[in-house]
Amino acid sequence: MKKSRKNQLEEERNRQLNRKEEPGRLRSQTIKELIAPSGIDASKIDHLEIISNVKRYARSFFVSTLPRMCSFPDLFRDLYFFGDINTSIYITPIAESRSQNELNKVINELETERIVAADRGNINRESTLSQKRFEAEQLRDEIAAGFNKMYEASVISTLFTYNMEDLDRLTKLLSAEMSKSLVGMKSAWAIQEDAFKSNLPLMEDKVKKTHAFDSRSMGTVFPFTTSEVGHPTGVPLGFNKQTGTPILFDNFHPSLTNYNMVIFAKSGAGKSVTMKTLISRSSVLMGIESLALDAEGEYTIVAESLGGINVVLSPNSSTVINLFDIEPEVVRDAITGRERTALNVENKVEDVTQALLTMARGSTRSTDVNELTKQVIAESVAEEYASIGITNNPNSLYQTGDKLQAGDKLYKQKKEMPTIGSWYHRIERKAMDNKNPDYQFHYSYLLKVMKQYIREYNGQMAYFDGQSTFELLEGAPFINLDISQLEERFARPLAQQILLSWIWEKYVKKNSEDRTKAKKKRVLVDEAWMLLPYPEAVDFLNTMARRARKRNVSLAIVSQRFQDFYEKPEAQAVLTSSDTKLFLAQDKSEIEYLKSVFKLSDGEARFLITCLKGEGLLKVGADTAILQITPTAKEFEFVETNLNKLVQMRKRAGNS
Repeated sequence: MKKSRKNQLEEERNRQLNRKEEPGRLRSQTIKELIAPSGIDASKIDHLEIISNVKRYARSFFVSTLPRMCSFPDLFRDLYFFGDINTSIYITPIAESRSQNELNKVINELETERIVAADRGNINRESTLSQKRFEAEQLRDEIAAGFNKMYEASVISTLFTYNMEDLDRLTKLLSAEMSKSLVGMKSAWAIQEDAFKSNLPLMEDKVKKTHAFDSRSMGTVFPFTTSEVGHPTGVPLGFNKQTGTPILFDNFHPSLTNYNMVIFAKSGAGKSVTMKTLISRSSVLMGIESLALDAEGEYTIVAESLGGINVVLSPNSSTVINLFDIEPEVVRDAITGRERTALNVENKVEDVTQALLTMARGSTRSTDVNELTKQVIAESVAEEYASIGITNNPNSLYQTGDKLQAGDKLYKQKKEMPTIGSWYHRIERKAMDNKNPDYQFHYSYLLKVMKQYIREYNGQMAYFDGQSTFELLEGAPFINLDISQLEERFARPLAQQILLSWIWEKYVKKNSEDRTKAKKKRVLVDEAWMLLPYPEAVDFLNTMARRARKRNVSLAIVSQRFQDFYEKPEAQAVLTSSDTKLFLAQDKSEIEYLKSVFKLSDGEARFLITCLKGEGLLKVGADTAILQITPTAKEFEFVETNLNKLVQMRKRAGNS
């Protein structure tokens, strides 16, 4: 005789209870057993007490009201980040047929109410109901066309604390915070146990306090964001690899606190290609004028392609840069707002003194140069300007007497500036007249080490002695100052410092402080790490980074050795004064420094170690995106720096 189904189940239950566990084998646990605490007291009507190693209190809530309109990610942001809280959202799509029926019902009800309000002469309510009816009709039509969809969603949260006082206090605070975005939160009164279970990862909504959402409003619920970097206007810099959207970058957008940018990457990662692409597109699309301090000779072809100017500074060239050159500048009065022309001789004396100090220290960075040496240099520099009558009056730059005629225009003849040679002879005279033994060594030292910079004595670094042989033309789309032929260890960093001072005088200061009148200009310093061993050079670079924005100028620093910046606190101002930062592929030895300074995540750091050429991390203000830079085929003709690829491109061009 067959056993009944009830008896079979009873026998099976008894066997399970009486069965002993086999040695060496553990019974698998269910999800509920894994996550369950030691015990939960659900006897209270407005909270739960969780009994474990430490007693905790929990109170569950559900969203009772929502605003009529909301924006991402503001809707539930305060809820997601509110201390020790868990939030679950149950989303159920609504069938199109049901959506249509319910929306039609809502439309009819709104129209009825609108007619009643019109009959009663309540114009405000009639207008409000008309707007709601219009929105309901629009949503119905979008769903019918397949452009939208309706959802039901319930939002349940559970707040945890270690005592009742904190639970009550945080409950009031949560309600107040959410009310700022017009979201109503209600305690799950008398259903705390059901609400708590609904907020566990069991996929069971026992509260079912739902709200209707369409596709757009449903998107505001999710706490996930994809960072989008860029501006409404600008040049296409590359593509966001996470979204596939193009990134428009405007170096001079008003949202930026400053216009400077830094680019760090290991050799061959695409630094030069990136800057060439940005310079060329900025020139063509936005009319931005750029000047490059080219340490590797890579920007010559860009200047030729854009119709710019190439200036080569080398021991064999006839080019001369006079570091004593001084220019007037247009400044705006802080009180009246009016512009006036000014000449700041004191600042120029300091700049020239800093450059001469670097020269005097030399490549060995001699410790014999101290404050007394600086005083000797500074006094002599000031005397050089005073000897030709240059004061803070802008007119003192020009010869007195009749104006000269050039065609149909009158112009004033500018005085010849002091030179390193004339300064050196002044040091010679002062050394002969010196009676103070404290200064004797410093005069003697300067006369020995500075001789190599004097043209009269055939100094091997005399390309800074004499009157400047060229002027920076206004309106040139791109000016390239090529110093790649100079000796790398000392001559090149020295040229960078002197040229930065000269660029400030001849290129930056000419820009008006009035943004409506000032041109947009960019100054690029390639391989800026070369400057870092020289304190005076770093000081001038920092000063330029801070002052550039006032003149509507963007300072772009390109370097492959970030560690040098990290280990030199004096160079930190360059980083903090740059709102835009681009990191291309990094060497493993550099990545920890980047993580420390720029607070990169582990994922971002791993990406920078493994990313391909032309890929990188772009940070503009607080926003970050993964960038892919891909120049066009035409651009590759002048931005490519790999010699093997250049040969292949020329062969293909010849065959075609």
